[in-house]
Amino acid sequence: MLLGEGRDKVERLLERKSVFKRYAAGPKRDIQLLAANVDTLFIVTSCNDEFSENRLVRYLALAREAEIVAVVVLTKRDLSGESHRYVARARKVSGSSAIECIDAREADELEGIRLWTTKGQTVALVGSSGVGKSTLLNTLAGRQLQRTEAIREDDSSGRHTTTHRSIHRIEQGGLLVDVPGIRELALAEAAEGVASAFEDVENLAARCRFVDCNHQTEPGCAVQSAITKGRLEPERLKLFRKLRREEARNSASLSERRDTARRTTQRIRRFVKDRERTPHDE
Repeated sequence: MLLGEGRDKVERLLERKSVFKRYAAGPKRDIQLLAANVDTLFIVTSCNDEFSENRLVRYLALAREAEIVAVVVLTKRDLSGESHRYVARARKVSGSSAIECIDAREADELEGIRLWTTKGQTVALVGSSGVGKSTLLNTLAGRQLQRTEAIREDDSSGRHTTTHRSIHRIEQGGLLVDVPGIRELALAEAAEGVASAFEDVENLAARCRFVDCNHQTEPGCAVQSAITKGRLEPERLKLFRKLRREEARNSASLSERRDTARRTTQRIRRFVKDRERTPHDE
């Protein structure tokens, strides 16, 4: 944008370098953009019943589809006597992504986190309500930027204290985007992200005898062989299949809706043109 002396105008639009998006919940069922031009995604989850490998893999798939560096941040370490177990569970599905296990209220535990929040870096915090995103933001900033509330003890669920996206500059020089708690994380237009999140399964599949192997009872199936030998858990293959089917189904639905909308627009344009050509009685 060019500013000054009454000549303010937009010169050109810059291309987004990254877009973190999901298949939105609700009747519209369309792509919802959650954050753009982000360098790093802090996937925040907690060391309690809120933790879910299924949800974590979904975040990882969407981050990799967007080519955003993903960091898994496990909070409430101080409230769990088994935080190491949550780290192990996260490591099983996170591949090469970094994992930080912290008490988000303690500034001296965030040294590893601060490596991604330096000047020139933009970080988005995503996760369910009540996992400590706002607490982490406040501690990194050194002051209260967002209100926080306690979670329900009976089911470890949180309340929506953050109701809109906001961006904050913190003392390290970086920018933090606080995204409201996400309840549903459906996949669409993320085939490459799913493949990347399940790189271990994809690598095994590449060694199957048949190119079109379904990894069930086919002879020479490297995936089933890995399961038999204990090198791949059956549940991981099951989740891979589930997310791949979901992504394909939602992507096809999106494509169909867009085709329908495009045909409708074309019909309307033809109708308008025909009316313009037709002489009207005076």
